[in-house]
Amino acid sequence: MESFIFWTAVGFAGSVIFASFFEWTLHRYFMHRPFGGFDYAFRAHALVHHHIFKADHTYHVINEKDKEIIPMAWWNGPLLIFLGMLPVLALAWCVGRWWLLTGSFLAFSGYYGAYEYMHWCMHLPKARRVERSWIFYRLNGHHLLHHRYMHKNYNVVMPFADLCLGTLLVRSKIRFPQARGAAVPDVQPTLEKVLSAQS
Repeated sequence: MESFIFWTAVGFAGSVIFASFFEWTLHRYFMHRPFGGFDYAFRAHALVHHHIFKADHTYHVINEKDKEIIPMAWWNGPLLIFLGMLPVLALAWCVGRWWLLTGSFLAFSGYYGAYEYMHWCMHLPKARRVERSWIFYRLNGHHLLHHRYMHKNYNVVMPFADLCLGTLLVRSKIRFPQARGAAVPDVQPTLEKVLSAQS
């Protein structure tokens, strides 16, 4: 029983960290540019999602039909969870610790579920309980900046990969008309940056 708990916890913790890098890689290299002959993710995300949802008032749903563009297609979840678990499957086979897969499955499923739910709440706010949390508030500002600077802030759930790989942006470089709302932080440049840019 202790072995099950230990290796499940190791699989979970390692997979949460790995999921941040997996999300970052998928977002940067597949959702923001065609990859070889595969352009489905690029078309659905960069050309459609980013065309409708920008960093201004259109960050939130304006037209009811645009709600359909917020989540990924239903089959993306199982596919991405499976792809994310492949390296863990190889590791579990090499070390003979199959409980790694249990923790990994829980981590990837939870990460994907968190991605879809938070992304939904970010673009379609309804004053839900999660929207009143500090972490959602910060992540919402992080994602809003991605809609202003498409090559920054690729993570939605856990910006650890953004931090490690140099794509983390905490505030805008310039002033812009941004989305407003109770769960949307002010991501405009600080007063010091504005004053130094003017001098």
